[in-house]
This record gives sequence, structure tokens and C-alpha cells, in this order.
Amino acid sequence: MWKTEKSVCTQFASQARTLERYRTLIVDDNAYARSAVRRVLGADPRFLVVGEAAGAEEALRAADALRPDLVLMDVRMPGLGGIQATVRLKARFPECRVVMLSVSDDARDLFEAMRGGAQGYLLKNLDPEQWNDYLAQVMSGETPMSRDIATRILRDFAAANPLPRPAVQALTTREEEILRWVATGLTNREIAVRLGIAEGTVKNHLRSVLAKLHVKNRTALAHYAAEKHTPRPRGA
Repeated sequence: MWKTEKSVCTQFASQARTLERYRTLIVDDNAYARSAVRRVLGADPRFLVVGEAAGAEEALRAADALRPDLVLMDVRMPGLGGIQATVRLKARFPECRVVMLSVSDDARDLFEAMRGGAQGYLLKNLDPEQWNDYLAQVMSGETPMSRDIATRILRDFAAANPLPRPAVQALTTREEEILRWVATGLTNREIAVRLGIAEGTVKNHLRSVLAKLHVKNRTALAHYAAEKHTPRPRGA
């Protein structure tokens, strides 16, 4: 049976009044893994673990009752797998963000997770200090991933799903530059630092690029860049 959080640690009480807290559901068939994830998130006042589930069916019931902002979903579980559960969860709660948890960076799992509607993919062996910043980026609307993982998933995605080719000439010089950096797996903040501009300016350029190229999200945009063999930016 899924469990809910009964109380909030008093040390975070004052921060919670001024800081948005992301209601988080942890889904993993391994009780030790769920406990480890809870400990990592519990150290950060941005996250409030509202429940746990040991399987996909439990996760769907818990999501219906708890309405989390974020679900951390193990990829491989007995019965209905995490990717299939994500498809069903996103169909019912499209506003909920899902990050897959895995011990593998297999490009096939990455591709299926993104195609299933996940916003991120987190390796369980990643340094715990990096978990919370990664998840905060996902919740802010970015879809960060390592450069190696980005290269693998985009290569496979491009091979399996050829897209129409809108004219790159429609982009400005700055937009093309940002497109190249997106293809390397950098976040908006990292791109802003590289180019010496504000993060908000990067976001504005990305919105323009998405509209001009008729793609829906950052993953599809990076796929477009990979399919077009967009040159890597200098210094990448």
C-alpha cells in the first residue's frame, strides 16, 4: 500500500512559507531505493515527498489521490513497467512532471521514456548532490540530460523518427547558435553563461526557434538539430 507523508520537518517550516515546494511521489519496487530517494529529497526544502508506491498500479492510485507535481518513476518494475505507467499517468495528469529512475543509460530506455511523456531521466548512481538541482531544473521547464546521454538518445531518435525539414534559414544567427548548444545537452542557464547573455534571453530565443521550426518541445528541437547534422558550436 502506498504511504503518505504525515508531517513536515520543523527545520523546513519557515522556508516552506516562502519557497514553492514540489509535491513528489516516489515509485520503485525496491523499498531500500525508495528510502534512499526520500532521504536525498528530504535534505532540500524545495521538495515535499507526499507518498511512495511499490508498483505502477499503486502509483496510478496514489497519483489520483495525492495529485503530485513530480513523480520519480523506476523504469523497470514487475508487472506494468515504469514507462507504460508513465504513458497512463500522463494521459490522466498531463500537468504532472515525470522523471524516470534507472541504473542504466541505455539509449533505448531513454528514447522510450521521452516518447512516453517523461520530462527527465535520472541515473541512480548519480551523485546525490546533483539530484535535487537536476529535478529543480526539470520543474522549471527544462529537460536537462548529460551530453553523452543526449547524443545517444538524439541519434537513435533521429534514426527511428525522421521529421519534416523546415528551413533553417528562417532562424537568426543567434537562434542558430542557441540551437547548436541545445543539441549538446546544455541547459538554458549553461547556454546563457557560454554566450554571455541572460537566461531569460535564451528562453525567449528558444520560444522563437520552436515556433519557426514547428516543433513542440526541447527534445524535438534537439532531435531536429541532430537530424540536420547541425555543426557543434565552438568550444563544445
